[in-house]
Amino acid sequence: PPELSILNSCSPSQLEGLCSFLQLSTCPEPSLVRFCSWLLALTPDLSYTSAATLAEQLFLRRVLSLTQPPSRHLMAALTSFCSKYSHPFCRVLVAAVLQEPGEGAEQTKLMCELVEECLEPYSVQLVLSQILEVPLSEKLLPVLQAVLGRQEVLPPELLDLLVLTLCQQGPAFATSLNFAKLVTAVLTVYQGQVS
Repeated sequence: PPELSILNSCSPSQLEGLCSFLQLSTCPEPSLVRFCSWLLALTPDLSYTSAATLAEQLFLRRVLSLTQPPSRHLMAALTSFCSKYSHPFCRVLVAAVLQEPGEGAEQTKLMCELVEECLEPYSVQLVLSQILEVPLSEKLLPVLQAVLGRQEVLPPELLDLLVLTLCQQGPAFATSLNFAKLVTAVLTVYQGQVS
């Protein structure tokens, strides 16, 4: 709808107010899918700040409250949004999931799925750098495994940070099968660069 062009002229606080007024954070998921398809057709594209604000308003509460696998509608909306705005999406949503205490099994599975199937290579690197900024936990190991599964070429400084983190935090995971798999994956995928 032509009215959506207003999204490009809103400040972040105005956009938050508009999302609140439209109740986008709690709208039915089929409507969310439709709204995200409209966002993809929007020209010009949303600014980084607007996309980050929308990612927060549309998805943050839904993702953090997951206690079972996301519905197909929510996955369709997430995939659709990520296809065009993966960088602001990662900055907002991945950061929030990483900082969430507790197991967060459904959030972890969702992050793995998005890394494996939706994110652009530079966004996969962003996810990796975000993970390496926080202490590793069992919850994060599958996400790291998904990142390595993409077999992206990593900048040397990011690979060095990954190896250093695994070395430093290895003793805490002495009995972890997931950690052993992760180290094996690093040595396999980046064998030419890891000494």
